[in-house]
Amino acid sequence: MEVTVLTPETAPPCERCCAVSMIIKSFKGRRDVEVHLFRPVGNEEEKRYDWSKLVGPLLPEAPCPPESSRKVILESFTVRERDRIINYLKEQYATRLKALRSRPLEFPVPGGLPALSDLDESKSIGLIRFERIPSYSLDIPLHGLYDLSQHPPIVDAVDAADAKDAVEE
Repeated sequence: MEVTVLTPETAPPCERCCAVSMIIKSFKGRRDVEVHLFRPVGNEEEKRYDWSKLVGPLLPEAPCPPESSRKVILESFTVRERDRIINYLKEQYATRLKALRSRPLEFPVPGGLPALSDLDESKSIGLIRFERIPSYSLDIPLHGLYDLSQHPPIVDAVDAADAKDAVEE
């Protein structure tokens, strides 16, 4: 398993500064599914920060209001949380994961970015709610967002047709 942890080059302006993702080798009939990990957030922490220093100008044609970028920051992890999550995933899912990646947020975060928790589940977009997994042992709330439409199927149409022909012979 490839593990890549990039650290900030300078001290971040707040402790919530780490984005984490993982790539699952096979998941729901798809290959190499990237899952963006995030903390489901409440509003209790929002009052702690000086948002004028953390959120920058609104992106041109921003898909969301400027306040959604606050959630992007609140959904991210502290360095300590990042390390605990990566260690947990390495131990628990070593044979199922292709990669674990973490990179620092770039501050100021542009205004108008969509928060992961605001995206709606659909046929191809879904959430992994780790707290529902009986073996999840961390005290860190953790969700993962994936989009199956972004990843190739394990069995593509040609393989399926070949398999059907082989069975019929």
